[in-house]
Amino acid sequence: MAPRTVKILRGIALLAAVFAFGVVMFGAFVRLSNAGLSCPDWPTCYGKVAWPEHQHEIVQANEAFPDRPFETHKAWREQVHRFLAGTLGMLVLALALIASWRTAWARWCVIAGAIFAAIGVTMYMRGEHVWSSVLSAFAIGLPLLASIGLKRPGAWRISVLALAVIIFQAMLGMWTVTLLLKPIVVMGHLLGGITTFALLAYAGLRFAGLGAPDHGLADLRQWIVLGIVLLIAQIALGGWTSANYAALACGTDFPKCLGQWAPPTDFKEAFVLWRGIGVNYEGGVLDMAARSAIQIAHRIGALVVFCYVLWLAFRASRRGLRAFAVLLSVVLVCQVVLGISNVHFGLPLPVATLHNGVAALLLAVLIATLARTQKTESLQGTGHD
Repeated sequence: MAPRTVKILRGIALLAAVFAFGVVMFGAFVRLSNAGLSCPDWPTCYGKVAWPEHQHEIVQANEAFPDRPFETHKAWREQVHRFLAGTLGMLVLALALIASWRTAWARWCVIAGAIFAAIGVTMYMRGEHVWSSVLSAFAIGLPLLASIGLKRPGAWRISVLALAVIIFQAMLGMWTVTLLLKPIVVMGHLLGGITTFALLAYAGLRFAGLGAPDHGLADLRQWIVLGIVLLIAQIALGGWTSANYAALACGTDFPKCLGQWAPPTDFKEAFVLWRGIGVNYEGGVLDMAARSAIQIAHRIGALVVFCYVLWLAFRASRRGLRAFAVLLSVVLVCQVVLGISNVHFGLPLPVATLHNGVAALLLAVLIATLARTQKTESLQGTGHD
């Protein structure tokens, strides 16, 4: 491939990564402001491409969905989030198409995947949910297959893989509404957004040439990967905390919980992942003991991640990655301060939203550190596979 193609891929990947970060932040804002079910249908909002604006449209919306009265201040948030996610999807599609274009079978897998995804949405809107699910499975599987089989450097394959992830992410967004904020789906939707952001950031950094001239930092890489795994697990636990409305289960006490070091907890009930269909989880369904267990687990996870990443930053500094180590430490401390502030100040919306965003930034710094320890690869490709 020509250097110009690599520059285009780098530009799109980095732009998409920044945009994905914005979508993650706005998604957190929607979730934390309790607007996740403000549009009871998908992908429309009360049957509208945007949302009802005129009085007669609002009356019609309330008649069509009597169990979910229209709230303007919430509905626009949910639908704007969908528009932003759709725009990100277009960016990722462009990235995947360019990355796979010189390989005919991979290119057609990407194109077919996009077509199946579009038809699947149409079938869902018509109420043909079985066919929609089948088409969506193909829409995810085809670019996934292309990313695995593409004989290109890692950044190229990840650019195609991101398309499969974002299509699955769209399905999770749909299920978030249709399954009434089921916690496992809400948590999965958060992880899907974080994963999309992480893949795009990694691809952009690798297209930008971030790497090492040799394998001298290879021994550090395994510890960075472990740090990424621990952080993703903690983000998942944070998503589970939010999805079960357990952020203030310990009141505004820290480090104690409800004024005690060992309050009543129910860990068994706290981590039941599936509770059947038809339950509305808005506001949460767990008792205080289960919610306290989730909050305590999240605090323990935060302590583990804090200690490990701080040690990792120290180790990276000793290996010559001083700038990465400083950045890791600063972002890590900011995240801990935001987490404590969430509890102490009673979960203010700006702080809670920032807590989600800084978690994504911490992951991005770890990914950048990982990319820096990997050998710089030739990104020019070798023509046709």
